[in-house]
Amino acid sequence: MLNWLDSFENILTTSSREDSGNENSHWRSLSLYLLYRITLSLTLIFFFYSGAGPSFLGSVAADLFSITSALYVALSFLSVLFFLMRSPNPEQQTYLALFVDIAAITLLMHASGGVQTGMGMLIAVSVIAGALIIDGRAALLFAALAALAVIANQIYVSINETVIPPRFVQAGFLGAVFFATALLTLVMSSRLRASEKLAQERANELNHLANINAYVIRHMRTGVLVVDSSGMIVMINDPAWRLLGMPTSTTGGQLVKASPELAHMLRKHKAGTKRRYYKFRTQRQGPELRAHFNPVGTQEQGDMLIFLEDTSQITREAQQMKLASLGRLTASIAHEIRNPLGAISHASQLFDESPSQNPADQRLTEIIKTNTARLNQVIENVLQLSRRDPGNPKKIALKSWLQKLVEDLVKHQGFARDDLLLQIEPENTEIVADPEQLRQVVTNLCNNAREHGKKEGLKLQIIGGIMKEFDHPVVDVIDNGPGIAPKVARQIFEPFFTTRNSGTGLGLYIAKELSDTNHIRLEYIPGPTGGSCFRLHFDHWQPRSQTA
Repeated sequence: MLNWLDSFENILTTSSREDSGNENSHWRSLSLYLLYRITLSLTLIFFFYSGAGPSFLGSVAADLFSITSALYVALSFLSVLFFLMRSPNPEQQTYLALFVDIAAITLLMHASGGVQTGMGMLIAVSVIAGALIIDGRAALLFAALAALAVIANQIYVSINETVIPPRFVQAGFLGAVFFATALLTLVMSSRLRASEKLAQERANELNHLANINAYVIRHMRTGVLVVDSSGMIVMINDPAWRLLGMPTSTTGGQLVKASPELAHMLRKHKAGTKRRYYKFRTQRQGPELRAHFNPVGTQEQGDMLIFLEDTSQITREAQQMKLASLGRLTASIAHEIRNPLGAISHASQLFDESPSQNPADQRLTEIIKTNTARLNQVIENVLQLSRRDPGNPKKIALKSWLQKLVEDLVKHQGFARDDLLLQIEPENTEIVADPEQLRQVVTNLCNNAREHGKKEGLKLQIIGGIMKEFDHPVVDVIDNGPGIAPKVARQIFEPFFTTRNSGTGLGLYIAKELSDTNHIRLEYIPGPTGGSCFRLHFDHWQPRSQTA
């Protein structure tokens, strides 16, 4: 849920980032302009006092050049302070900087000999920098101010009859240069801004698509991995992480550490074993996985895109569809089937009561009774699957509830009290489930142990609580029977799978389906020295407090 909100927030904030993009561009341009101003002011004052620069610097009015250059340096550093404070806005700071540049450079030019020194071109540089930052009208306004400042300086020279002769023609050409550079810069900057805006829009679109793709990949049911040529995991989504058994080696780790089986399949695929898919298991009793390998690009030895699918999930969905259809069919013909079954069962009972019945007839009667009861049980189970409700989960005190269940097994299911051992630790463990559906699950597991276990000396242990290796409640149903062969263990939760002629093959399947309905994870664990253990994980239930 949090991951979805984060992705949705990223999508919503794309427009706000676009709005702030222009302002950030103005701040970057202003920082370069301020760097130029500081460099220029320090260079002028250094050349003036060291005498290493041009000889005309301050040649007419040394005092004016000295005072103006010192003020220019001070105001340049003051503008840096405003820049660091981010106040006022970048356009207003540009206005102040341009005004200071025009005034300062005009005075410095006057103190150095006038227009013929060429220092007026420094004003043109400032006008160009301003045109790149502010809009067109303001840039033309400062170009006009610069031209007026140069012409005003020439008028001042002509009125006061200084040693510097007036140069109105050069001043006019310089003013024209100001306007020309400002107009040319505006045209170029408008195109640059249009290109930058288009690039920003494309970047936002790509970022938006990247966020959507990342969200889809992270929440899709299929596991997705990307592995580079060295076997390092470049990307792995949550379903793939869960399917591989939640390994500690994820993005940036080696695939062989996360899943040696999958790494082996990848090596076989790169070696030339081209198949549509590869089947493997990450754990002995884990789900069977199907891996598809797709090279990223055209080179098989480059990055590899791996899709992981849980075949048990696909098989389960197919089985549910099949059972749903079978349930609807059974519901429609149950009446027609049960009536003949009832007649056959009743006839067998009457035939069994006949005084002249011989042992062979009694055996045939028993076969009729057994198979009619079995067929009726199959109908009941299929009907139950077709009309199963989602249940009504409640908070259950595990120990007291299991004690009542054990008493029910003794009274109504034919178990001996001494054959059942109940142990719950801690005793106040609580779970959440539908009581009736959970009762059916545990009862089916116990009956399955009796039907497939020892005929004599059967011992059942029902152990529950919170174990050290888990942070959630579990319930184990453990028997001392012969256990289940590994090949058979893979199929025990499939419908209609049974190793006994008298079984329906639906007991464990119903237990698995009811467990899934209650968000309970049911797994089979073979005993180390024989016997079987069916474990119920209540990992969706997080109690507020739990004492050991």
